[in-house]
Amino acid sequence: MSFTRLLSRAALVSKVGSRSIFQSSKVDISKPNWIRVGLAFGSTAFLWGLLFKQNSADLHEYRVRNGLE
Repeated sequence: MSFTRLLSRAALVSKVGSRSIFQSSKVDISKPNWIRVGLAFGSTAFLWGLLFKQNSADLHEYRVRNGLE
């Protein structure tokens, strides 16, 4: 038996005899998990707030260093 034939047979067996461990069941999209949705939007808003705060601090430091303020 050639090497490529052996590999193709092993690949076929591994695809047929296995299933993904990351998806055990289908997600029901008609009933969203509101806790996860809230955490996702809340963390996004928090990160954007930090971004704007850091940007303001950086702009202030830039203006002070260049004598614009």
